[in-house]
Amino acid sequence: MRPGPIALAIALAALAATGLPAHAGSGSVMVVFSKLGLIAGVGNGNGILTFRGKRYRFDVTGLGAGATAGVSTTRFVGTVENLDRPQDLAGTYSATGGGAAIGAGVGRVRLQNDRGVILLLRGVKFGIELTANFGSVEITMR
Repeated sequence: MRPGPIALAIALAALAATGLPAHAGSGSVMVVFSKLGLIAGVGNGNGILTFRGKRYRFDVTGLGAGATAGVSTTRFVGTVENLDRPQDLAGTYSATGGGAAIGAGVGRVRLQNDRGVILLLRGVKFGIELTANFGSVEITMR
């Protein structure tokens, strides 16, 4: 007898509730980043990587060029892919992204370093800013 959709859903829910370890090579990040810019933007911030059940703190500095004007702070959340160990997060990333805020807004960014580690971030931006640029971001583990 084939299991019905309800039995399958219950089995999947039970499997998810067992707390299986996260897929090797991926994790989650939270970053708070403040930026000031007119044509080019500079900024810094800090974040937390959650990888294989542990938390790792890091610092972020960045420089961007393109269409940038304003002052903002963004709280990003997202995923990190292609990560074998926490130290692989450190390095220089090329970045593309954009966002807008007048009081509050949204931002998205995709970062990739020379080890192939990819950060996909989205967040809420506070301040006054309009951005569509590319740049470089440096992540240093604490």
